[in-house]
Amino acid sequence: MTNPRVKQLFEAAPAILPSLLQCDFGNLEREVRRLEDDGCQGLHLDVMDGVFVPNISYGMPIVDAIRKLTDLPLDVHLMIQDPGGYAQAFSDAGADLLTFHVEAVDEIAPVIDNVRSLNMGTGLVLNPGTAIDAVTPFLDQIDVVLVMSVDAGFGGQAFNPVAIDKLKALRAIKPDLILEIDGGVNLGTIGSCREAGADLFVVGSAIFRSSDYAAALDRLRAEVQRHDPHSS
Repeated sequence: MTNPRVKQLFEAAPAILPSLLQCDFGNLEREVRRLEDDGCQGLHLDVMDGVFVPNISYGMPIVDAIRKLTDLPLDVHLMIQDPGGYAQAFSDAGADLLTFHVEAVDEIAPVIDNVRSLNMGTGLVLNPGTAIDAVTPFLDQIDVVLVMSVDAGFGGQAFNPVAIDKLKALRAIKPDLILEIDGGVNLGTIGSCREAGADLFVVGSAIFRSSDYAAALDRLRAEVQRHDPHSS
C-alpha cells in the first residue's frame, strides 16, 4: 500500500473517524474545518444506494466535494451493490480507503484486486449476522476489516455485542490487521471495542449531537486510552 493518506491513518491508530452522514450538510465546509481543528485523523463517509440497504445517502459528488475541502484521509464505506463497478469512480473522487460488504458480492477476490489496483486501502465489511469465515480467506490481501455492530443502512439500532467477539477473533487470527468498528460506538461502548482490538472507531451521534465536538472527541479519546491493551 503506497497511498500516503492511508499510511497516515494507520499510523495514527487508534483513531476516531467522525461519520459525516450525521453532519450539517448545509454547512459542510464549516463542519470539516471544525473536525480538522479538533484534531481528527480521518473522516468516514457512508455511501448507500437504496438497493443493498434501504436508505440512500450520497455518492461521488459529495466525496469529491469533501476531498476538495481537506487533506484528511477519507474512509469510504460502500453499502451498495456492485461495489467493484464503482471503485474507479470513488478513486477519482478522492477516496483513500474503500471498504465494501462481503454480502454485496458473489466473488470477493476480483473486487479486492480492482480496489488495490487503484492505490486505495482495501477493506471488507461484515454485517452482524455474517461470520468472520467470510473474510478470513482474504486477510492477506486486504488492509482492513470493518466490523458492523448494527445492520448496515438502518438507524437507531442497539450495539450488538457479537461485534466484540468478532474483533477478538480477528485480532487473534491476524495480530497486525487493522480492525474498524462501526455502529453504536459511543462513550459506553468504545472502551470495550478497544479492549477487543479495534483500531479505528466510526462515531456519528456521539460527536454530532454534541454542541462541542472537541469535548465529545476528547471524552471518546480518553475512553480509548483508558482501555488500550497496549497502554502501560
